[in-house]
Amino acid sequence: MRRPLRLFSAVLMATALAAGPSFAKSRIKDIVEFEGVRENMLVGYGLVVGLNGTGDSLRNAPFTKQSLEAMLERLGVNTRDANLNTKNVAAVMVTAKLPAFVATGSPIDASVSALGDAKSLQGGTLLVTPLLGADGQAYAVGQGTVQTGSVSAGGASGSSISKGVPTAGRIASGAIVEREIGFQLASMSQLRMTLRNPDFTTAKRIADVINAKYPGCARADNPTIVTIQPNEGANMVGFISQIENLSVEPDDAAKVVIDEVAGVVVMGDNVRISTVAIAQGNLTINVQESPAVSQPAPFSQGQTTVVPQSNVSVDEEKGKKLITLKEGASLATLVAGLNALGVTPRDMISILQAIKAAGALQADIEVM
Repeated sequence: MRRPLRLFSAVLMATALAAGPSFAKSRIKDIVEFEGVRENMLVGYGLVVGLNGTGDSLRNAPFTKQSLEAMLERLGVNTRDANLNTKNVAAVMVTAKLPAFVATGSPIDASVSALGDAKSLQGGTLLVTPLLGADGQAYAVGQGTVQTGSVSAGGASGSSISKGVPTAGRIASGAIVEREIGFQLASMSQLRMTLRNPDFTTAKRIADVINAKYPGCARADNPTIVTIQPNEGANMVGFISQIENLSVEPDDAAKVVIDEVAGVVVMGDNVRISTVAIAQGNLTINVQESPAVSQPAPFSQGQTTVVPQSNVSVDEEKGKKLITLKEGASLATLVAGLNALGVTPRDMISILQAIKAAGALQADIEVM
């Protein structure tokens, strides 16, 4: 029986292979991060109530029981000596991102994840939960109905089916900002920009583009940092709005990224190949079984039986050719040559690794 290997994979190219070299420019705002203009992570511990018997088992989750008792005591209900046995409550961790320059009273989204052995958080309500920053201060308070976006069902025999993750959900606009981040951007005399992809050439080009329009206002400190300083009396916010839309041509390193699990190969336009010869071929063995029926002779009192018949064939792919890539071959030449061999993406991964091992691939290989 033939069992073909089905490869669900893709080869992604960074440039159009048939076209010449492209000089795509990007806005400065798309390739840098501005100092202080960032999100801050918040985290909190809370309780979700109103679950339909899908919450934590208080015997297996003592922290849920302690939290429930402490909450009821704050509300004037004493349950210290009571035998609580509810499954409608679940302990959860609540996370959120505090946007830059957000004002007090602004709503932000919150994510909720079960901490104990709860089966589902669908339809539950998160009680008031302070969300803390890295400094231990509460910057927001979360509360609201949890939406998991999942579906689960089960039968009396124990069989069940679920779609999505019912123990994790989200509360849209479920937290209110109670404290602002004290960052005065407008009063700063200079600001640092951080390149998302550090590179000496790109940093120098950014500084040159800014200085061409505003002389002496930018300098490249290193491959990652470019410092800008507006002219005396200029507002930092207004200065940023003027330079962030300036166009720069980013430089990229020669790199090949390989995901062997998914069979994905991504190659940059600067990848170059030294003189090398490549041959590729596979040995394919096909086994086909076709059962045949054997009838007994007349009046022999025999029985009809099924006799298996097998046909084995071997394909050595003799039609494959040997290709030669000249010195300094580009990405387009490399891919065209590999396509001429009829290689699959997974075969291309092995070929690229072999070329790198031979010292003919002038690029870094990053395996994910």
